[in-house]
Amino acid sequence: MAFRKKAELILQYEPNILIIPECEHPDKLKFPGSVKLPTDIVWYGDNPNKGLGVFSYGDFKLQLLPIHNPNLKTILPISVTGTAIDFTLFAIWAYNPADKSNQYIGQIWKAIHCYDGLIKSEKTILAGDFNSNTIWDKPRRIGNHSALVAALEAKQIRSVYHHHFGHAHGKEQHATFNLYKNSNKPYHLDYCFASDDFISKLNNVEIGGYADWKTYSDHLPLIVNFDI
Repeated sequence: MAFRKKAELILQYEPNILIIPECEHPDKLKFPGSVKLPTDIVWYGDNPNKGLGVFSYGDFKLQLLPIHNPNLKTILPISVTGTAIDFTLFAIWAYNPADKSNQYIGQIWKAIHCYDGLIKSEKTILAGDFNSNTIWDKPRRIGNHSALVAALEAKQIRSVYHHHFGHAHGKEQHATFNLYKNSNKPYHLDYCFASDDFISKLNNVEIGGYADWKTYSDHLPLIVNFDI
C-alpha cells in the first residue's frame, strides 16, 4: 500500500512495466517532485486505497481490454502496444473476498478458462501476486496450483523464475513474501508466467532482498528482464 511513498525505491531498477497490488487509485498518487511519473496507467478496484495498479515507464501503451470480467476483479487482461512487440499482459492480484469458494488460486483458475482464447502460446504474460503455491495443493480440488501450472504449460507458458533457476514448483529457494514481515515465515507467492517466445529472450530474474524491503512491504519485488 501507499505506492506513492515507495515508487522511488522500485524506480531505481528502471522498469518498463510495474504491477503493483494493493495500490491506491491514481487520483491519490501524489508523487514527490523527484519521482519519475508513469507514462500510462491501468488501475482497477473497489477500494480507492487498495486496488491493482499497472504502470508503464516507457513507450509501452496499456489498455484494459473490454473483455475484462468484473467478477474476476483484479485479474486484468491488458493490451500492451507501442513498441516492437505487442502482447497481452494479465496483471494479477488473486484476491476476491466476494467469491469465498474461489479465493486465491481459484480466481486464476477461473480466469484462464474465462480468457482461454486470449491466453496463447505466444505474446502472453501472466504476472503478479498469485497468493498460491504447490505446497497448498488440495489433491481433490479442481484447479489447484499444480493444475494451473500444467494448464499453462500445455499452452507453452511457463514460470520464468522456475525456468531461470531450475527449481520445481513448491521447492523454490527464494521467498517473495514473508508473513507479517517475518523472515522465518517465507513463501513464494509471486510469479511471472510467459510464453516461450518471451522465455527465449529472458535475460535475468531477480527477487529483492529481505533486508532491503522489510521496512516497506511483506512482499519482495520479482524483477524480470526480457531482451525485447
